[in-house]
Amino acid sequence: MPKTVIFYEKPGCISNGKQKALLRTLGHELSVRNLLEEPWTAAQLRPFFGDLPVCDWFNPTAPRIKAGEVQPAAVDEATALALMVADPLLIRRPLIDSEFGCGCGFAASPLLTALGVDLQPEQDLQSCSQIGTDPHCDLPVALA
Repeated sequence: MPKTVIFYEKPGCISNGKQKALLRTLGHELSVRNLLEEPWTAAQLRPFFGDLPVCDWFNPTAPRIKAGEVQPAAVDEATALALMVADPLLIRRPLIDSEFGCGCGFAASPLLTALGVDLQPEQDLQSCSQIGTDPHCDLPVALA
């Protein structure tokens, strides 16, 4: 069952660290990549979002979203992809690519199920663990 998984993260993100640890306990080999340094194109990003609504493609703790500069519910697919290519902090993470497909985020999904991840309803490995308290978090302390 264990497979190689490409895991796009924001280095220093505590939640991404917990997600990687869980995947490794399931025996997966991770190829970890820096989401912020990847030379994304709209065509490369689009498959990660599948049939999710466009507003769910975004990282809700990104500074530009918290400040109201970017309003995910008000943008179309092309605009969302252009915004994310220009500012990868807007991308909901992690992005995961595996032989079972690809996806974004770390909430219960067919992709995570295929990878052997069985998240319980009370188990939240998606939300930022350090909003407003950790310098590695996307959300500036002043906005918390």
